[in-house]
Amino acid sequence: AREYRTDISGTWAQHPQSASQSFSHSFFVILLLITAQSSMRMMNRMVALLVAAVIAVTATHAEEELVAVVRLISFSSRNVTGNLKIVQTPLDGPVTITGKIFGLTEGSHGFHVHEKGDLSEGCKSAGAHFNPENNTHGAPEDTVRHVGDLGNIVANPEGEAIINITDNIISLRGSNSIVGRSIVVHSGEDDLGKGNHSLSLTTGNSGDRWACGVVGIE
Repeated sequence: AREYRTDISGTWAQHPQSASQSFSHSFFVILLLITAQSSMRMMNRMVALLVAAVIAVTATHAEEELVAVVRLISFSSRNVTGNLKIVQTPLDGPVTITGKIFGLTEGSHGFHVHEKGDLSEGCKSAGAHFNPENNTHGAPEDTVRHVGDLGNIVANPEGEAIINITDNIISLRGSNSIVGRSIVVHSGEDDLGKGNHSLSLTTGNSGDRWACGVVGIE
């Protein structure tokens, strides 16, 4: 049975032991609340740090990737069109060109970067192959080649070519940057400098310029 006593004022009060237990319970509840608040603050800090880390990683990734685009326009009797995306990751890494080109004849077509981004007179004003080292024309895998030598693309019977080219020589920055220059699609196959034609070592004897477009940073 509980023990009671009368205090100085004559009122009844619980035994000190019961009051102590009540105090302990209250203290425990307060401690739980403080712990919960601390945990919530810690969780908020962790979420904030996680968000900051994601933003930092995203920003770093963006800084380590360059993206350019090309819209190919036809300046010939054939309606050759297409869109290309050019990505360089990391900044000193290889360049990948992807996209689709339509309106071609079935087979191989020379595909090059030309030195100028001037289309005022159609593809003719795009100039020669981009060739800052003044090399002879070659295949993409050759040691001696123009920077702009990207070989051939191949069109299916419907005249569509799916582009997926990776090259270690061209760049989207620096001395080999193709930004502001033109990509040209030719009427014929590039002989990669291995033919006996007088144009083999300059253009690969790849024929007329059917379509072209200026490389611009996205």
